[in-house]
Order: sequence, then C-alpha cells, then structure tokens
Amino acid sequence: MVLELASEPPFKAAARQMGNLLDAMQKGYYGFCRNETWTPAVNLYENESAYLVCVDLAGVDKTKIHLEVVDHQLTIRGTREVPHHPDRAESTTAGKIRVHLMEIDHGGFCRVVELPDDVSHETITATYRDGLLWIELPKQTP
Repeated sequence: MVLELASEPPFKAAARQMGNLLDAMQKGYYGFCRNETWTPAVNLYENESAYLVCVDLAGVDKTKIHLEVVDHQLTIRGTREVPHHPDRAESTTAGKIRVHLMEIDHGGFCRVVELPDDVSHETITATYRDGLLWIELPKQTP
C-alpha cells in the first residue's frame, strides 16, 4: 500500500512539530532519549511494596519492546509501525491511500525513567495488555 500525503495549509506541519517539541520539554525529569522519533506517555504509581510504571504503547508489537535497567534508570525502547486499517491487506493491489492527517507517532521510541534507590533490580516484572505496558518495580525489604 502506498501512502500519499495530502497538501496541508502552510506552516501547519511546523506548528505541529513545535507542539511536539514543547510537550517533550515539559516531560522534564522523566526524560526522553535523543535520536528517537517519539516519546511514549508514562504514569508512575507507588504502593507499600512496589513502584508501578504504566507506559502508553498502543499499537506496538510486544516483541518490539525492550527494557533495560542500568544503575538507577529504566530505559524503554522499541518501534511502532505506521498504523494500517486491519481489513485492508497491505499489497500493491490495495492502491494508494491519501493521508490527510497523521498525528499517531510511529517509528523508534525511547523513554527513560529515573528509579528510586530502594528498587529491587532482580525481581522487576512487566506485563503488556490492551496497549499498556505495566512494569512492577518491587521495593527492597529493609
């Protein structure tokens, strides 16, 4: 399937890119990685026994998600493909599709989350369900 971009009013794409840049800058402390196309949104929670990280990764194949913990940083990397309609087979016979608006980020992503000192690195678990990646970071027992 070939994607064709419809024409946009002048400067609309630049305004959208500036908005994305400002959003990335506001994430501040919980940072993002250089050289990646987009940065997924993250929620952080805590209960008595663990910290919970919820990452919005709708449409990402779970085999394309990679987690790494080094020192006190959790790094989440991966790739999301351009979304396609599920009933349309990708083939040359499908013809061209004109894109009028493309706001769903795709390509490589990365997100770094600073971890507290009391995380037990040996027992971290992750579950991917309904487009959300849940990472449980158990606290060390005193």
